[in-house]
Amino acid sequence: MNKIFPSADEAVRDIPDDCTLMSGGFGLCGNPENLIEALHRKGTKGLTIISNNCGTTELGLGILLQAKQVKKIVASYVGENKEFERQFLSGELEVELNPQGTLAERIRAGGCGIGGFFTPAGAGTAVSEGKETRMIDGRLHVLETPLKADFTIVRAWKADTWGNLVFRKTARNFSPMMCMAGKVTIVEAEQIVPAGELDPDQVHLPGIFVHRIIQSQNLQKWIERRTVRKKA
Repeated sequence: MNKIFPSADEAVRDIPDDCTLMSGGFGLCGNPENLIEALHRKGTKGLTIISNNCGTTELGLGILLQAKQVKKIVASYVGENKEFERQFLSGELEVELNPQGTLAERIRAGGCGIGGFFTPAGAGTAVSEGKETRMIDGRLHVLETPLKADFTIVRAWKADTWGNLVFRKTARNFSPMMCMAGKVTIVEAEQIVPAGELDPDQVHLPGIFVHRIIQSQNLQKWIERRTVRKKA
């Protein structure tokens, strides 16, 4: 039951080219920094990445994008990455944009075995092109299908050796449902504690969805934009 791996490089050793990868976090918050860097070192290419966004030009998943390791992005927000813009406009990168709530629900559906759902978000826009639509309660809805991944990488605040996880604040937005939707879930944790130490009522994701755990090292905890409140 002990799922601890000795390093990030060892944890991602079998992630192949041309696979689908979910990456947790919200913007740069809660990014699995060590695992992203290990994938960069490994040089895995042709990745289809499902994530809230693609980091910034030089941070987060932007590291993989700059290295031309990414084939396609499924995301909801991409406005902080100039390299993303360049690759998309030049036709080098395939992009599938989703309303943010739709993206979250598609991932949840993938993890819960739901075959699809109707939502009014995006109905009647370019988002709904080629998709089934239906009138529900007098409002147009579009059918959205679930998202799944070959591998999921996330960062947790705490993990025990069995893989039970606790996330912290905004870092929790997508990560638990991504762990459920991936065939193999790899977690880097800021703190790893013995099994039984976490309060069961505080566990955000049970260990049955987690396959590998590493200890986070030298986290930078990137910030996209620093802002300060003006003095009164």
